[in-house]
Amino acid sequence: MAKDKILRLILGDQLNEKHSWFKQPEKSVTYVLMEIRQETDCVKHHVQKVVAFFAAMRAFAEKLREKGHTVIYLRLDDPKNQQTIQSNLKQLLKEKPFTRFEYLLPDEYRLDIELRKIAKTLSVSWEAVDTEHFLTRRQELQDFFDGKKRFLMESFYRWMRKKHDILMDGDKPLGGRWNFDVENRRRYDGRVPIPGPRLFRNDVGELHKMVEKAGVKTFGSIKPKSLIWPINRSQSRSLLNAFLKDGLKEFGTYQDAMTTKSWSLFHARISFALNSKMLHPLEVIEAAVRTWEKQKQAIKIQQIEGFVRQILGWREYMRGIYWTLMPKLGRMNFFNHKAPLPDYYWTAETKMHCMQSAIGQSLEHAYAHHIQRLMVTGNFALLAGVHPDQVDEWYLGVYIDAIQWVELPNTR
Repeated sequence: MAKDKILRLILGDQLNEKHSWFKQPEKSVTYVLMEIRQETDCVKHHVQKVVAFFAAMRAFAEKLREKGHTVIYLRLDDPKNQQTIQSNLKQLLKEKPFTRFEYLLPDEYRLDIELRKIAKTLSVSWEAVDTEHFLTRRQELQDFFDGKKRFLMESFYRWMRKKHDILMDGDKPLGGRWNFDVENRRRYDGRVPIPGPRLFRNDVGELHKMVEKAGVKTFGSIKPKSLIWPINRSQSRSLLNAFLKDGLKEFGTYQDAMTTKSWSLFHARISFALNSKMLHPLEVIEAAVRTWEKQKQAIKIQQIEGFVRQILGWREYMRGIYWTLMPKLGRMNFFNHKAPLPDYYWTAETKMHCMQSAIGQSLEHAYAHHIQRLMVTGNFALLAGVHPDQVDEWYLGVYIDAIQWVELPNTR
């Protein structure tokens, strides 16, 4: 029996070099990645977000080719690019003798529904495969809270600590407590020097010109010759290592602090690398724990516990909430808010200093840490009665790491 000729789709947030698909090249398998208007235009995005995802996708495709894999890469300006997943897939299946289609399960509900519908219309067999990235199954949080009235993050987090044996002494938490959040709320008083952020100088000039020429509507600023964000696994590891060296020892203490003295403080800023899957959450956690174990005199337990909680607890919890409550989550408007999003969310032109600072930083770097997002821009939108649809669109567009599964539960 002849072996299937397989076409495998990789989305822009599925850049996981360690996935079992890529263990060794197979002559019967072709991978396809697409830069498409379907995704650039779903909301108005920060220009750095569009460019960084495309740059990371291109770097990933090149890495696969170097390892001997067959890759089709559709650039945004490719004449053959029909700008939607469905049209491009149907064209490829018409042009080439593929007998099977496979894709990695999307992390966005919209794409999950779309790809399932597309697959069912194809004339070839198909299969959806796990991304091998998250530490829980889609429905695992729902199963955990089955029969309970409240989805309490703390109880989920403790269960995850036990399940993965992270910061545990048998069945007890190291340090005698599960959560050191009380020690993680200090304001920044200037006494501890803030490390300079690890930045990159990725030349994305040609890519930026292509995006502009195509007429993709973006906002925010960019330095095309020196994009500061990691666009491959090597850079992502470098950013993680810089945080472990310079940021971890003060991270927990000041993770909720705000200051105009620094836009990065002691934060790792690896969320783009994580959410595009260039880094795996468990490798990040294990690397942090190893660093703490070697430097317990310098790094207190509240620093490492606070960091682990963000990834092992909050990140997995947000994703679980998303898959438990979608699609109704995307329609929730508990207070029936209807006000429009103020114009200064797009310009930072406001006399409110906290908003000016948080929004201005977001427009400049496509980044703000969680307190700036939730407690400043998010809380103001709540108090102002802004319709959550408009808040969703802004958050999804402005932040380089924003993918709906993590953004939507926070807003709603």
